[in-house]
Amino acid sequence: MSGVSGSVLAHGLSVRGLRHAHVGPFDIDVPAGSCLVVTGQSGAGKSVLLRMIADLDPHQGDVALDGYFCSRMPAHLWRRQVLYLPADPGWWSDIVLDHVSDKDCTHDLMEQVGLRRGVLYDPIHRLSTGERQRLALIRGLLNAPRVMLMDEPCSALDATTTLLVEAVLRTKIEEGMTIILVSHDLSQAVRMAGTHCEIVRGCLHEDVS
Repeated sequence: MSGVSGSVLAHGLSVRGLRHAHVGPFDIDVPAGSCLVVTGQSGAGKSVLLRMIADLDPHQGDVALDGYFCSRMPAHLWRRQVLYLPADPGWWSDIVLDHVSDKDCTHDLMEQVGLRRGVLYDPIHRLSTGERQRLALIRGLLNAPRVMLMDEPCSALDATTTLLVEAVLRTKIEEGMTIILVSHDLSQAVRMAGTHCEIVRGCLHEDVS
């Protein structure tokens, strides 16, 4: 998991010495086209790790994508490529079509994750938590990021719908996307992880079992 000090992946995401308050330092390599699943108790620092990688929280250390460091890149360019998907996504409008387009690519993704097409025309405040989670996932995927940092993306979904979402994510991984997935679901960790790590007392431990 940890890379040699000073070296970073040519293809993929490298985290070097990332720390904030009482968590870290973190040193992680996630190759392009793979998934790292991060587990740990509530409050262990899982969400903080994702937000630091996305350059949304203050931190020390740095992150590189394909050898290019976040610290040397304008913030908006980094966040366009390295997308953070929070457990409770934010919305700047109550109109769904202000967030996603009414196009075939949107309809295809909606079908794949089990969303009815009528969701496009409902106000966001009337959607269920699970519908909002899947809609936020679609919004993110339509922006074609190279890395997705996902914080409990299936926490409000039933088992069948969770498998649909995981199938979409596996397709994206096969296409070369890098994913870091925070989950409390150990079964999901087994299904999705190329590598599985746990945060314990602010430090990341790789599961080698």
